Amino acid sequence: MENQGSARGQFVSTNGVKLHVVIEGNGPDVLLVHGFPDDGNVWRKQVPALVKAGYRVIVPDTRGCGESETPTGTAAYTLDNLVADLVAVLDAFGIDKVRLVAHDWGAVIGWQFCIRHPERVERYIALSVGHPNAYAQGPLEQKLKGWYVLFFQLRGVAEWALRLGGWRLFRAVTRFPSEASQWIGKLSRPGRLTAAINYYRANIRLLFKSDWPAVTVPVFGIWSSGDAFLAEAQMVNTQRFVTSDWRYERVDGASHWLQLDAPERVNALLVDALR
Repeated sequence: MENQGSARGQFVSTNGVKLHVVIEGNGPDVLLVHGFPDDGNVWRKQVPALVKAGYRVIVPDTRGCGESETPTGTAAYTLDNLVADLVAVLDAFGIDKVRLVAHDWGAVIGWQFCIRHPERVERYIALSVGHPNAYAQGPLEQKLKGWYVLFFQLRGVAEWALRLGGWRLFRAVTRFPSEASQWIGKLSRPGRLTAAINYYRANIRLLFKSDWPAVTVPVFGIWSSGDAFLAEAQMVNTQRFVTSDWRYERVDGASHWLQLDAPERVNALLVDALR
């Protein structure tokens, strides 16, 4: 295990990959995990609020994203590896138990982290994505909203189509123009787009598996009414798969990227839930 400094954060070499991690503040530890096609920068409107509220915030770029290393091969991006990376980050900084906040693919990883390592989680705040059973058992609305998961299985074809015409399809699929240029700039680096899509390819069967154990840690689910990719039902029905305290809040008027669209509302919810 090796830690090296960088201009924005530090690099942690562990679990076979070098991860870029930003740490700010002092106090109880909060781990923020981003999703597709983001990196840790998606939390830029939350970090100052959480630091002000008295927390130490740990923000990794997950493997293949941001400034972290990009392993080759689909198998490098299995949930086993993604969960192990979070364990390794906590171990690298001597953190036994953490408050976990995660969005999109980060939330998928976060649910698995809670299932496999509940002793490491003080409480979990899941943005957009509910328990994997609730997702897999979701209504037809969820199946239609998740069409891109199957499209991403077309190796090479998906990458070609997303880049075509100045990334026109990518912009249309993500539906968030204010971030599109930033995403495209980062995904244009060699191997990065394939790495991002490999999250879906390496775990396609697990995304439709519906016999996962219930989560035993307190959970707070947050979903936004403008989410083009996740149906509300898969978050609301998550209550069935949480045996500890459960709370749900809906953020009206915000897109899938609710932490960027409605930061004041989301920050207030986070600070309240973390306490």
